[in-house]
Amino acid sequence: MTNSDRARGGRRDFLRATATLAGAGALGVPAAMASDGGAPGTTYDSEVDVLVIGSGAAGCTAAVTAAAGGARVMLVDKAVAPGGTTRMASGVAWIPNNPWLRASGKSDPERDCLRYMVRYAYPECFRDDHPTFGLDPARYALLEAFYRNGYRAVEQLEALGATRMTLFELPGGVGPSPDYAAHLPENRTPRGRSVWPRSDAPHGGRGAGLVDGMVAWLRERGAQVHMEHALSELLLEEGRVQGARLSTPAGERRIRARLGVIAATGGFAHAPELLERYQRMAYGTCAPPGGTGDFLVAATAAGAMPGDMQTAWRTQVVLEEALQQRRVGGPVHIPPGDSMIIVNKHGVRVANEKRNYNDRSRVHQVWDPVAVEYPNQFLFLVMDQRTVETYAGNPPLPIEPGDSPHLVRAPSPEALAGALQARLDSLRAQYGIAFSLGDDFSAALEATLERFNGFARRGVDEDFQRGGHVSEVDWQAHFSRRHRQPDAPLATMPNPTMYPIDTTGPLYAVILAPGILDTSAGPMIDASARVLDAAGAPIPGLYGAGNCVASPTREAYFGAGGTIGPAIAFGHIAGNAVLADHKISATEY
Repeated sequence: MTNSDRARGGRRDFLRATATLAGAGALGVPAAMASDGGAPGTTYDSEVDVLVIGSGAAGCTAAVTAAAGGARVMLVDKAVAPGGTTRMASGVAWIPNNPWLRASGKSDPERDCLRYMVRYAYPECFRDDHPTFGLDPARYALLEAFYRNGYRAVEQLEALGATRMTLFELPGGVGPSPDYAAHLPENRTPRGRSVWPRSDAPHGGRGAGLVDGMVAWLRERGAQVHMEHALSELLLEEGRVQGARLSTPAGERRIRARLGVIAATGGFAHAPELLERYQRMAYGTCAPPGGTGDFLVAATAAGAMPGDMQTAWRTQVVLEEALQQRRVGGPVHIPPGDSMIIVNKHGVRVANEKRNYNDRSRVHQVWDPVAVEYPNQFLFLVMDQRTVETYAGNPPLPIEPGDSPHLVRAPSPEALAGALQARLDSLRAQYGIAFSLGDDFSAALEATLERFNGFARRGVDEDFQRGGHVSEVDWQAHFSRRHRQPDAPLATMPNPTMYPIDTTGPLYAVILAPGILDTSAGPMIDASARVLDAAGAPIPGLYGAGNCVASPTREAYFGAGGTIGPAIAFGHIAGNAVLADHKISATEY
């Protein structure tokens, strides 16, 4: 019987499959295994207790957790260096009720935090008077598990010496960073949930320091860590995941995982066929090139049930940069400056420009049922000379205006309309559609600029409440650092995020497209990080965490570190569950 046959036939045996296998071969010694029914099985090249595939925050946390429980762990990754998307990130993790928040004298009660999470992630069904705030029990259990395990994960990592973290604070003396929806009345602990690696930690700060510290801890304790090992197939016997077939520089290796396989391989941001099937309008990504959906393909073949496949961690990207190379140099987190706006093809603002990248970028997918189009498919960041000069160097602005071929310049709003349309026409062969500005763009842009300038002078954005929320004001200093005369007094308006745009020219614009940090879609998991089959039952021996599984937090980006926080929490959950499901304790090793 082939493994693909087992993947099909074993579906009938999921509920009666044996959860624990007897016996364990010596580490690294080839072993011939047989299925429970006694039929010849797969020949394995080596055996460990737990195989973790993927070395970002989720995979490293899972590996450390399992190893700390006494398991013999192998951590593998298809890249040449560990870290995945975490290595490229700041390393900030959104962890409710974290120990540094508590040490500051603040509290983050579970019920209050879950109220905020459900309100943000599932606003369409939120009910404050309901035991699970209107959410179904399974989804509520995922958020509950995140709250209960996130702070325990970082506490354990700190106690083991695998990480060195602290509160994440913004520049300018504003203190701990606010959540991205700190203004919601349901958020009763609006600051202090974000933590990140200390810069003086042995392996440095940011995301690289976070993963390097955990990888070093694993190696020091004898765990196997192998790079350039890609997942090719999950190996099954009678419906149970027994291990995995890996593609390595030395050829194929089959690894038996006596207790289970934990997948943390990242999303499918670099798999065009999967993006076309499941995602809408994802022009560029910051994810490393290894994100090709390996686990999604392998888990589906093993009978896993896909969750919501359209979710992703979103950001805006510069269209022309994304057309040149799918992996962009950096996202447009929060557009820099104050004398700037973002408009659509009709020359009107469509969002609060200072909202966080994930939430703001979702406006690209708004559908116009009358015009039968996506009027926000491409958006236009419009700014004056003041913003281009004062805030130079903050993405997507170059240090000097002439340094960027993506910056469109024109002497007036009318001329800007013509210049933008000419640029769109020049790119048409690359993006493959006929996207044109509306006939009303020029006149509407002039009216929009006049209206915005009135808001800036009064300090109140009547359309989108820009600068009306603490998170937008605090993050302004982080994403709008002054390049010109950074210490000189800067003329201000009542609202620090808005300043009148000089319409006498010149005006500048950048074409923005919807992009993704990574997808957050894949097989469904339960609150114990066990991958579920089509009947909703756990697939024995298979666990998942991070961006390769259906997001436990849906598309909600609760605050800085909204992706790494859940990754750490569910990596911790998976590392414990793979032991608990087999009633294994450290004394057995």
